[in-house]
Amino acid sequence: MKVKNYLPRISDTLLLNKLRHSGAVLITGPKWCGKTSTALVASESVVYMQDPDKGSAYMTAADTKPSLLLEGSVPRLIDEWQMAPVLWDAVRFAVDQRQDFGQFILTGSAVPADGTTMHTGTGRISRLTMRTMSLFESGESNGSVSLRDLFNNKTPVMESSELTIEQIAFAICRGGWPASVRMSGTDALELPRDYVDAIIHQDVSRVDGVERNPKRVQLLLRSLARNVSTMATNVTLLQDMEGDEKSMSAPTLDAYLNALRRIFVIEDQPAWSPSMRSKTAIRTASKRHFTDPSIATAILRATPKSLLDDFNTFGLLFESICTRDMRIYAQANDGEVYHFRDKNGLEADMVVALNDGRWAAVEVKLGNKQIEEAASHLQELARKVNDEKMGKPSFLMVLTGGEFAYQRKDGVLVVPIGCLKD
Repeated sequence: MKVKNYLPRISDTLLLNKLRHSGAVLITGPKWCGKTSTALVASESVVYMQDPDKGSAYMTAADTKPSLLLEGSVPRLIDEWQMAPVLWDAVRFAVDQRQDFGQFILTGSAVPADGTTMHTGTGRISRLTMRTMSLFESGESNGSVSLRDLFNNKTPVMESSELTIEQIAFAICRGGWPASVRMSGTDALELPRDYVDAIIHQDVSRVDGVERNPKRVQLLLRSLARNVSTMATNVTLLQDMEGDEKSMSAPTLDAYLNALRRIFVIEDQPAWSPSMRSKTAIRTASKRHFTDPSIATAILRATPKSLLDDFNTFGLLFESICTRDMRIYAQANDGEVYHFRDKNGLEADMVVALNDGRWAAVEVKLGNKQIEEAASHLQELARKVNDEKMGKPSFLMVLTGGEFAYQRKDGVLVVPIGCLKD
């Protein structure tokens, strides 16, 4: 189906690949990230469960004979399927009966409550996570350095990025929301604020019908924003909130965090646990991240100018946008993004691990002054990892906000975020 003003996504290819070998594909991710548009491009018919004119009729059909909603040209898109969780089992059953691939696409911006579906869908329904747009998808990275090429031992010749520090600050505050990417100037900065307002007053309670205190939600989001790109514990979050909210217990905090995960607002970065040459205690705590860094700037009321005036905050948010982009690029290469830190403080901001066993370590530095130290840390990590069990790293990279991409004499790559793509 045609979608007006559609901006091509890396997920387009991933979705088509999954449809070729799965009866149905479930696309999950934060609302407004472009799931429906991407699904529509690959679909031949659609049911909008949130259609104000037909929604009540669709819900009645779901309650009485859900198979009626599955009739139509395939792939058939069922948008926001979680409004009628019975559709999950109906799709699973239909796939079993039809014995064919590419029948349905399901999109959803929330995970249904436990127990609302009978079956997992394993073997019938494949899953695809969508995120907001990477800098390559929004046209701000020129894509001259490919993650796939790096894993295939193709090192970049001298490349350059035209993305300035000022433009990076703007991209962080604007976010990768397709609607905001199509806007210009200060208008593009308003959508993330509207998104945060909806989280606080509607979405976090609507996900499971449990009323949650908007003030508490706001304070929690603010604490998460202040601790973005760190391994802040739940205790740290509670202490950070204590100045304004003394009554939140640890179980309540867990419930609020789980609600935010279920609507894809937060996506923590898990720790990597490699085999090491010596007995080294590895930190297992996850790093705190929002699905898009603009959520943090919106809750903090930060602007591109205020980031430029506060390079500590800017650096943490720069790591967050790099993590978002690397997750998108790694997914296109059948990989995931972790972080590493041992008891002695040796760390890598990102470890990209592909499912075929290849891996690479990445340090994120906004400016050029810290490249030497970052390269040294990466080499030390590579020496400590047991390469007989883990294999040697495919590459070591310092990901920067700078201008030039090149390979240092020690083999470490220096790559601007404005050059990277999948």
